[in-house]
Amino acid sequence: MPSTHLRRNCLPTARQLVVKLGTQVLTAPGGGLDRDLLARIAAQVAELRTRGIELLLVSSGAIGAGCAMLGLPRRPRDVADQQAVAAVGQRGLMSLMAEAFAPHGIEVAQLLLTRGDFDNRTRFLNIRNCISRLHAFKCLPIINENDTVATDELRFGDNDALAAMLTNLLRADALILLTTVPGLLDHEGRTIELVEDARDAMRYGRQDVSELGTGGIQSKLEAARMATDAGEMVIIADGREADVLLRLVAGEKLGTAFVPAARKLDSRKRWIGMTRRPAGAVRIDEGAVNALVQRHKSLLASGIASVHGRFDRGDVIRIEDAQGRELGRGLTNYNSADLSLIRGKRSNQFEKILGRPAFAEVIHRDNLVMQPRLK
Repeated sequence: MPSTHLRRNCLPTARQLVVKLGTQVLTAPGGGLDRDLLARIAAQVAELRTRGIELLLVSSGAIGAGCAMLGLPRRPRDVADQQAVAAVGQRGLMSLMAEAFAPHGIEVAQLLLTRGDFDNRTRFLNIRNCISRLHAFKCLPIINENDTVATDELRFGDNDALAAMLTNLLRADALILLTTVPGLLDHEGRTIELVEDARDAMRYGRQDVSELGTGGIQSKLEAARMATDAGEMVIIADGREADVLLRLVAGEKLGTAFVPAARKLDSRKRWIGMTRRPAGAVRIDEGAVNALVQRHKSLLASGIASVHGRFDRGDVIRIEDAQGRELGRGLTNYNSADLSLIRGKRSNQFEKILGRPAFAEVIHRDNLVMQPRLK
């Protein structure tokens, strides 16, 4: 698929966009938040809203802002220090956001989220309902990770992952990741215009991150994989380019475009396959791989070779081949203890083994999400 064709057919017709602003984009050359850049972004968002496009901003920068306000030269390493600095910086960040959008008559709303909000189905749906109502009130949702309370088990890791999950939550038409580089760069430093599969682009990922940021290009590639697997387009572009959002929506060839999977998942399957964290895993034999990948069948216990981790009925678990490669995810009908007893067995043996009536399928195909571009 040519890059020009994808851009001109997807973005100009978009009705809802998720835009992520990275810490480096928001930081002025001398430190602190860049008021001029925020003013330029606000003007573009205001223009797009007049065209009937709903936008949601995912904004990093709370810890960066806090560091500037407190005179700290770099991001603290201690979790308690990070939480305290974020508490200071979040107020400063939102004050500047409100100031930037006020001339356009746009009220901003703040949502602070943790990873656990997405694992819980009820809270997950409440986030969507809240964003929907904010759009109905003509407010601009601005979302950040709740760094003041997040610990390792509650963290997204970076706001790129948060932005991808929100894209899938809303089934937005595209995710735009704004950074300080012109896009994904190859090993010679040239911008790659089009990526067919984000997994293939992982070889270009680098582990470098700024002193104030947490992501880097690797996290953006992971976010691109998450959103494109669900069927949505992703763009990585330079947020300091003049009118970058307006030019992207016009179909201009800026940054790197990631091709979405051919099929779009519904909201429930996005939650199962790309959002809720898996509690464990099963490894399956070649017969089961064929049944799931080629014939789109349910997962049966007879094809399970091993069970890994501790999980309960109703948890999401990974499905892996014999080499440990992830094939998909699904909601299990069995906990790990029972599944260990019936793995490799036929369904007519389950009642005798477990001492009660049991499900024929370990994961029903309606609760199963396979990776879309298995090779």
